[in-house]
Amino acid sequence: MQFTSPLLRGTLLKRYKRFFADILLDSGEQITAHCPNTGAMTGCAKPGFTAWVSPSDNPKRKLKFTWELAVTPQGDWISVNTHRANKLVQSALEAHTLPGITDYTEVKREVSPPDFHSRFDFCVTRSDHTPLYIEVKSVTLAEGNEGFFPDAVTSRGTKHAEELAMLARQGVATALLFCVQHSGIQNVRLAEHIDPKYALAVRQAAADGVRVFAVGCQISQEKININQSLPVIL
Repeated sequence: MQFTSPLLRGTLLKRYKRFFADILLDSGEQITAHCPNTGAMTGCAKPGFTAWVSPSDNPKRKLKFTWELAVTPQGDWISVNTHRANKLVQSALEAHTLPGITDYTEVKREVSPPDFHSRFDFCVTRSDHTPLYIEVKSVTLAEGNEGFFPDAVTSRGTKHAEELAMLARQGVATALLFCVQHSGIQNVRLAEHIDPKYALAVRQAAADGVRVFAVGCQISQEKININQSLPVIL
């Protein structure tokens, strides 16, 4: 996924009210950028981190800039825009380059299975004409080189895991994909210390036949792309 316009570099001053980030650009201009991440952003939004923002020419926007990337003092790159995860997975699916997902002919977004109200992020039609439903979660919380999900209690995530398990028990192919947007993360664990209900739901889903796996990304100020499989430790 290539950024459509060159990103501007700066230093994060603070993130506040979930949607705002004050950033001092290298040019000397101080801006307030939109923060497209409603999560806790633990370890991703410390003052002093290098920040990369994308500009917009849309005159209807209240904020001209969007905060896209953070870089830690250790040199780890983080994509703070959680909306990028689904776009990255979609690009990889359409290019048939997503690790571990092969043998399919069609990709659809935001699909509800029959008799279900919830929509899952993707449904791919396999060569035998059966569906595979995929739910994507973005991982940026790191402790050392380990990634954790979620970074806050997620009743929505628990519901998704439970519904994937229901489908799996009916014999429908399902998958839960952790898209890791933090270059320092080498494996993914369930954040049981943050949301034990979610951890229990995912473990039960895996026991019921839901495939749980993770992919990592290569991140720079020019582009982000999924480039590797990562282990998930349940």
